[in-house]
Amino acid sequence: MLHVDIPTLAEFRTLAETRADVCVSLYVPTSPLTQEAPIARTELRNLGGTALSQAEAGGEVDRSRLQALREGLQSLDEDDEFWRFQARSLAVLATPDNVKTYRLPNRLTTIFEVADRFYLKPLLRAITFPHEAFVLALSENSVRLVEVLSDLPAETVAVAGLPSSAADAVGRSSVNERSPRGRLQGSEGQKVLLTQYARRVDAALRPVLARHEAPLILAAVQPLASIYRTVSSIPTLVGETIQTSPDRLSDAELAAAARPILDEQYASELRRLREQFDLRRSQGRATRDVAEAARAATFGAIEMLLVDIDVMVPGTVDDNGRITLGEGRPEETYGVVDELARRALLSGARVLGVRAGDLPDEPGAGPLAATLRYPA
Repeated sequence: MLHVDIPTLAEFRTLAETRADVCVSLYVPTSPLTQEAPIARTELRNLGGTALSQAEAGGEVDRSRLQALREGLQSLDEDDEFWRFQARSLAVLATPDNVKTYRLPNRLTTIFEVADRFYLKPLLRAITFPHEAFVLALSENSVRLVEVLSDLPAETVAVAGLPSSAADAVGRSSVNERSPRGRLQGSEGQKVLLTQYARRVDAALRPVLARHEAPLILAAVQPLASIYRTVSSIPTLVGETIQTSPDRLSDAELAAAARPILDEQYASELRRLREQFDLRRSQGRATRDVAEAARAATFGAIEMLLVDIDVMVPGTVDDNGRITLGEGRPEETYGVVDELARRALLSGARVLGVRAGDLPDEPGAGPLAATLRYPA
């Protein structure tokens, strides 16, 4: 399975509230392939060195604190076991007191920031939309869980306690026995046995999928598809089914069948968000202007905020929401849009990290789109 540790919303809020004499945020692309780890390892080492030099050049951080930060980053660099297991990007958020790492399923560009707070906008993408999925290939004869990744081959996931078939789950040679066995026989008896099978499958999957928020797509035919849905407690199970017997389909074929479902889910959510923005705009409750959004975020007026994760706008935002762009030394500024996202999030707004093409159309607009709780 892909080794990821995405921050929960509660963790993200804690990170957003963090303040220190020096906060270093490092983002580098990585690879799940162990043999490619040295590339990312070297890139992070160089990036960390540049960030430390910038912090030192500011002359405002105590030397002992800088040394503690340097040692924390060096310890991460030397952790061979950590580097064996990576995803597609690595976020390192470090202060002299601690170093936090997050292995992310989405591909991010290399970036660093030194400030009195963390640069968190790239993390938003990971908690906004899923970048992996699972397919439950379920039939009477077999069952397997397949992990679907955006740019790596799909693979079967080992699941402890997963029965090998319906017959295995209920301790019979077949669930299609026509002769009476107790009170279970014929089609009604088969349905009861398949329900028991579905429950066993669901119970085995829960501990595995509880660690992920990735969608679960069911590949099955009737009546087993409907039976599984009636007993499943997996909250990420999507409504659409791959309606074919998965017995003869490879992991790659199941992944290919799943991707249109995932694409449509993503596109549907973006359409809904754009429609919500257009509605709020007609009500005087939407903006794509950074300055307007800054004031709204500062006073808790943002309902929903979409931010372009690839754009960095250096500057500062004061307590009244006024922006000063690109002034001061690098260690004294931070990402303005990132700060707006932080303020909006802490006031209870829904905040999502997207790409530029996902934002509502509006020529010359800023790298964000905000809906407001009340007219500006």
